[in-house]
Amino acid sequence: MNEIIEELRTALYSVWHRRWIAIAVAWGICLLGWLAVSTIPNSYESKARIYVDVDDVLSEQLGLAGDGREEIMKVRQTLVSTKNLKKVISSTKLGEEITEATQMDSAVADLAERVEVTSQQDNLFEIVATVGKSRLSDAENAVLARNVVQKLLDIFREEHISGNRASINGAIAELDDQLEERKAELEAAEQRRLAFEAQYPDLIGGSETLSTKIQQARTELRDIDADLAAATSSLASVSSQLASTPRTIAGGANATGPRAALLQAQSQLAELRGRGLKDGHPDVIATTKQVVLLRQQVERAGPDDAGGTPNQAYSSLLAIRSDRQASVEALQARRAALQSTIASLMASQASEPEVAAEANRISRDYEVLQKNYEDRLQDREELRTRGNVVDETSQYKFDLIDPPVVPQKPAAPNRPLLLLGVLIVGLGGGAAAAYGLGQFKSSFATPQKLERTFDMPVIGSVSLTISETARALKRRRFKQFAGACAGLVGVFVILLAIEVVSVGTVA
Repeated sequence: MNEIIEELRTALYSVWHRRWIAIAVAWGICLLGWLAVSTIPNSYESKARIYVDVDDVLSEQLGLAGDGREEIMKVRQTLVSTKNLKKVISSTKLGEEITEATQMDSAVADLAERVEVTSQQDNLFEIVATVGKSRLSDAENAVLARNVVQKLLDIFREEHISGNRASINGAIAELDDQLEERKAELEAAEQRRLAFEAQYPDLIGGSETLSTKIQQARTELRDIDADLAAATSSLASVSSQLASTPRTIAGGANATGPRAALLQAQSQLAELRGRGLKDGHPDVIATTKQVVLLRQQVERAGPDDAGGTPNQAYSSLLAIRSDRQASVEALQARRAALQSTIASLMASQASEPEVAAEANRISRDYEVLQKNYEDRLQDREELRTRGNVVDETSQYKFDLIDPPVVPQKPAAPNRPLLLLGVLIVGLGGGAAAAYGLGQFKSSFATPQKLERTFDMPVIGSVSLTISETARALKRRRFKQFAGACAGLVGVFVILLAIEVVSVGTVA
């Protein structure tokens, strides 16, 4: 511990012994440092906060809302792209002296380091721009910082509203081109299919459709066989009933034929006899002859032609039998046609496998092209609907929470801290210079250091004795040194006061 204290005393003595060198070095370092600090331009920071509402009811109802947060994050990430920064530079004072592409690239790189877009919350974003150009005044730099933030806000809106609309228009145009290509391919495939179907009508739809047609025809044939059996049985039943039903019924008010006339004549004869007329009466004789003649006619006519009232049951059964007969004949004709169709389809399937494979390919290609065309058509209609929504009501709402303002104080550099740092570095540099020079001298500040250096005992030391004149000179030089130190601190205070006053009168 004593050695450390001794070394500290030695260092302090060395610095104090060369104090004028130390103060001179400190003045030089401070003057150069303060001059460098004064040349650093002030940088002004302007910021704005914006809230983005991604919940749009109309778009959600149409099923077009999508992931709004993802799109907003994409806009935020691309806001400081080279293209957008060039827009900012071209529309502000940053681009006044830029005439070459290399200058523009340098300005874009510099601005990219001075612009930040951060997400404070899910829907809250902050845009910060720091501007400090040496060729511009403080007031111009402050206004320029505000203008940069304002232009970024405008781009933020355009990138998602008009930019979204532009992307939709581009997508629609691309879909139109694809639809035209799909339409031409679909028309060519349709022509090939029609030509093939005209040449091979049995293979319409391909071999799979041909197998399906055969299966359907066989199923229909089984159904027709069942219906035909039922219709034949019903026809036989009606025919049996019709055979046992007479065509006419004897008697009745509407009876006709010999039998009915005979019954009427016999009734008249009985009536005459009932009135008391004898067989010799002319009316009885005439009626009796008529009865004899009519009986002979009835005997010659037979049972079916003897006449009588038409039997309604017989007529109904006859109509039913005709209808059942027609059904049976129709089913038989349909059965024959189906058998012919099945035979033809099976012949086509067995005899032309290559043609069937071609039919499959044509049918498959046509279906794929048709589905692709319909999908693209649906996508285009959805994009058009979305474009109309973007035109009539923006899908997202922007609220400016904190608008950009002209900053009143510079954000950088921190001149008071830099001035103090230069002062500390100057004083430290002066002390270090004095101590370094002392290391090149062969003198010893204390007897103990002399004893340690030569490893020999020091018997004693002689104190310095000075006169009154020397003391007065020493005091005067000390006052001069104190004045030099006070002057250095005074310059620091003056510079600090100037900085405070100038900051208050920026804009």
